[in-house]
Amino acid sequence: MLPELEERAVRHWTINGRFLSQPPTGVQRSAGEIVRALDARLAEDPELRAGLRVELVAPHGAPLPQDLKAIACRQHGRIGGHAWEQCVLPALAPGGLLSLCNTGPVLHRKQIVCIHDANTHIVPASYTVGFRVLYRVLLPALGRTACAVTTVSHHSARDLDRLGICPSKEIAVVPNGHEHALRWTPSHSERTRAVAGPGTVVLIGSPAPHKNVDLILGLAPRLHAAGLRVAVVGASDPRVYRTNLMEAPGVDWLGRLADEQLAALLRDSLCLVFPSLTEGFGMPPLEAMAIGCPTLVSDRASLPEVCGNASLVLPADDPERWFEAIVDLHRSPEMRDRLIAKGRARAARFRWSDAVAAYLGLMAVLDGEAVPSFA
Repeated sequence: MLPELEERAVRHWTINGRFLSQPPTGVQRSAGEIVRALDARLAEDPELRAGLRVELVAPHGAPLPQDLKAIACRQHGRIGGHAWEQCVLPALAPGGLLSLCNTGPVLHRKQIVCIHDANTHIVPASYTVGFRVLYRVLLPALGRTACAVTTVSHHSARDLDRLGICPSKEIAVVPNGHEHALRWTPSHSERTRAVAGPGTVVLIGSPAPHKNVDLILGLAPRLHAAGLRVAVVGASDPRVYRTNLMEAPGVDWLGRLADEQLAALLRDSLCLVFPSLTEGFGMPPLEAMAIGCPTLVSDRASLPEVCGNASLVLPADDPERWFEAIVDLHRSPEMRDRLIAKGRARAARFRWSDAVAAYLGLMAVLDGEAVPSFA
């Protein structure tokens, strides 16, 4: 009779769920999709699940995911924010800790932290003084103490290195994925249905200076004269945008949209324009490409890296080039069809399942285990 096999040791990892209590941006969406994809991987792989226990812990009051099958979720602690993350979370993570949204507890050394960008250093005017001072202290501290640092693009890795946050040779680049956009079922609201059309240019709006939306809004009167309109999604506060831009002809301010409404707007409009000056990754162009909407992006930061030749890449400081490109695209259905095909193919290269495979590999290395292979 063969001797009994020694029971396999179980590894324990905790996911920093503070992001669930934060306003949703691309960073929080990225974390949520990695959690979803990790849960799917664990649920479909009994052998992996037998040796790895993963729990998501969030501050009290944070909405917990309800559809996870293999990752346990709980709330703990009566405080929130950075105080919860630095003072409460370390005691709740006896094994490894996965922090996916820029910050994590400095005193927890067996930690993988994803620092998406260094924008508080690069474009300080886009942030409050308190926020950027905190990040300028916290990010380098995490770069020194965390066992592993990831980021979402090679451009961000170079920025983190150049600014002394973490040496690039110690950073693992783990790009975002596109699959979540394919789950959106396009569904118009009355407002988006009225605005969408072959002459509509979609602009993701934000008051942050580095989003560079004034470049497009400044073109609105000329675009209107050429039979085009600009649909601005996101912030629409007249205290933020110049009054003349708020009242520009041919500009529709849609405010924040549900994912399904955004998908319908992108699908049925001419293109998405994304003139940002700096991005750690640039999720909106990837989502638009996945949906089948042509994209025009700036030549700055990570955007050429993510979009490649599937987008029209234009100088971030040359409005005339943007105007000409938008008008040319409007006049050429063939160009639009080519960009749609290229965009879908480009988006398919960025997968959440690949991101999860990278994180599982890092977790295995820190646990002294062999890196798992996935088909």
